[in-house]
Amino acid sequence: MTDEALQDRYYATGICFGCGPSNQQGLRIKSVVRGDEVVAVWHAAKHHEAFDGVLSGGIAGTLLDCHSNWTAAYHLMRRAKAKTPPPTVTAEFAVKLARPTPTSGPIELVARPVEVTDDRAVIAAELRAGGKVCATFRGTFVAVKPGHPAYHRW
Repeated sequence: MTDEALQDRYYATGICFGCGPSNQQGLRIKSVVRGDEVVAVWHAAKHHEAFDGVLSGGIAGTLLDCHSNWTAAYHLMRRAKAKTPPPTVTAEFAVKLARPTPTSGPIELVARPVEVTDDRAVIAAELRAGGKVCATFRGTFVAVKPGHPAYHRW
């Protein structure tokens, strides 16, 4: 795999608020494969804050959800030995906000598969800032079939 973001490679015209490269008002996460992990570095703007210098918990959840969805799609693609990832959606997720996330520097996302079957993946992830884990995440993502609204999104 290259340093090219999964979103840029497979979803260049995507409009998702969290990860769509074409959404100028979105978060525009760039998830890159590093071995079995998928990583991203993201920078907050003032309008992403809950209060001065601290990231909104909702934005933290969105970052973790979208980044983990791409981790799931990548690992499902790898398992199937496919050339493109299946379209995936979030079935469920839980976020634990461990400490305030400072917005003054880079925010790192690190996700890895916990379990991958033919049509779903469970992903664990962390959001780190200032050298500390600020939030943890666990989510289940499923590959959708024709007829689902997300089926043709990438």
